Amino acid sequence: MRRNLEPSITGDLKKRIVILSGPRQSGKTTLSRQLSPETEYLNYDFDEHRNIIRERSWDRQKPLVIFNELHKMPNWKTMVKGVYDVEGIPPGILVTGSARLNTTRKTGDSLAGRFFGYRLHPFDIKEVRNEIEPEDAFSRIMKWGGFPEPFLETSDIFYGKWRRSHLDIILRQDLLDITNVRDIKSIEVLIDLLKNCVGSPVSYASLARDLQKDEKTVKRWLEILEDLYVIFPLRPIHRNVARSILKMPKYYFFDTALVRNGEAARIENLTACALLKECHFREDTEGRSLGLNYLRSKDGKEVDFAVSENGSVRHLIEVKAGDKTMSANLGFFRRVFPGSTALQLVVEPKRGKTFPDGSELRSLVSWLADISL
Repeated sequence: MRRNLEPSITGDLKKRIVILSGPRQSGKTTLSRQLSPETEYLNYDFDEHRNIIRERSWDRQKPLVIFNELHKMPNWKTMVKGVYDVEGIPPGILVTGSARLNTTRKTGDSLAGRFFGYRLHPFDIKEVRNEIEPEDAFSRIMKWGGFPEPFLETSDIFYGKWRRSHLDIILRQDLLDITNVRDIKSIEVLIDLLKNCVGSPVSYASLARDLQKDEKTVKRWLEILEDLYVIFPLRPIHRNVARSILKMPKYYFFDTALVRNGEAARIENLTACALLKECHFREDTEGRSLGLNYLRSKDGKEVDFAVSENGSVRHLIEVKAGDKTMSANLGFFRRVFPGSTALQLVVEPKRGKTFPDGSELRSLVSWLADISL
């Protein structure tokens, strides 16, 4: 199955180094090898490949060289920079990894101005709509998540085996490769706690008490799980940006099928994944600056998602499993953020509605199949 990022990556490989990050087993290797009929694929985890990388003796007659898991190599950015500065392109240079390689975009380092970054997410309804009916895709993601293997396999038994192997590799290989954390059992408990509170603000103090750890340690572990693409946070928007960071975040899983606290929470997680994926797609392919947050007032009024561009809130989105009555909170926050659109997404509405104030009620599945921010 072709991926939506492919055309943009193909074009950028002719101009810059391309860094492709994303969750383990989200399809980075498959996508990479689809970019050219001939590639030099080198995985730093393999001894033979590691020696080739260190010697810089890869086949330069191939149009594309792919470096996988290169972030595990000390000073890998300096090495790639040297190759790019001295030899240029071709061959195209693609660096992939299951940890957050996109952190390079946040700091001034040796690759500044030399690369374009992309983030590959698991499948969502929009990406597979040409081959799989949206309702079927929705059901698959709800049951087995959007990662390509279980999504295409459609088997409870296969997903159960895949899930155990997937998390085991992340916690016992990837985590140990990039951190000095050794308390794997406590991190497994932390993941289990998060599975049961998706869609709700998370208290660091409460997690610390449950784990019998200090808050600083818990925050560090959460950051590590973000770096490994297990979870992602949404934080509330506050007009004082510094204060908003102190507010309680919500955490969602890249694998929607991990969510345990009810169907409504799983639907919200599926929507959060689709919105984040679309934000990242627009940023990586179009150079836009989008943000995904949630809204919560001092008196408890809340809207599930707020999409902003260049710091201005553009879209307010509420997700409901079956409630077809428009949320009053959408109207409240629309007055706070004039000019924003207000949208309520429901799994099975009889028909869409548009109200005099411009707010809309739409089918969740249909809207996500055509999502465009």
